[in-house]
Amino acid sequence: MKDVEAAGIYLLSVTTTPRAYAGTKALSGSSRRIRTALGLHPQLVRDRHGETDLFCKLLPTTSYVGEIGLDGGSEHAGSLPLQREVLTRILRACATAGGKIMSLHSRHASGEVFEHLAREPGCGIPIFHWFSGSLRDLDRAVEMGAWFSVGLPMVQSKRAGALLGRIPKERVLTETDAPFASTVDGVYPVNALRSTMAEIAKHWECDVGEVRRTLLGNLTRLADEKRQRTNLGRSAGSYRETVLTS
Repeated sequence: MKDVEAAGIYLLSVTTTPRAYAGTKALSGSSRRIRTALGLHPQLVRDRHGETDLFCKLLPTTSYVGEIGLDGGSEHAGSLPLQREVLTRILRACATAGGKIMSLHSRHASGEVFEHLAREPGCGIPIFHWFSGSLRDLDRAVEMGAWFSVGLPMVQSKRAGALLGRIPKERVLTETDAPFASTVDGVYPVNALRSTMAEIAKHWECDVGEVRRTLLGNLTRLADEKRQRTNLGRSAGSYRETVLTS
């Protein structure tokens, strides 16, 4: 936590189950730079779907949701019907609550995630974590106004140039996906973030300072968009770790 404060980083700590939320949130204490998201990871839905009621109960206590979504990988495809039920309920609850900032998992299931989001347009602002879908699906996500969080493994991948070339710079945020993604020396989040920004600078053909300024501006716009959507919803009667840098 001291590293986060000293580096001027804004950090969103995502959770994988509702039962982990309270304990994870307590770790940040009174820090103004750390927030905790309420999550129910799709890879855990088969065993933890019984916590969906707890998720809905805790939802009013946070503006952030994650990690949620669908995983269509071979090892989790068997639980897809249950994943769909849980995601439907979560997005509906988010819409009823006025909309949340959501970190979304969409591995081998990006098209289905889009369909779920389209059915609940008031659920909030989607941020696709480590997007790995097709370029066609990426374009579709951009068209729907989605945001994207990118980490070091993603920006160092063979597809990085194609992906970052199609994602609007004003909708990019950074993430570490710690402790699941590896970074040189394993120091999180500061070194991981610096390395990620350096890689982004190569793709954007600019210096790291410009990347940092862009990311900070993006974070400000994200907060503004959330406020605007919340106010709109009210007037209508309704609304692993991610690093948001300063």
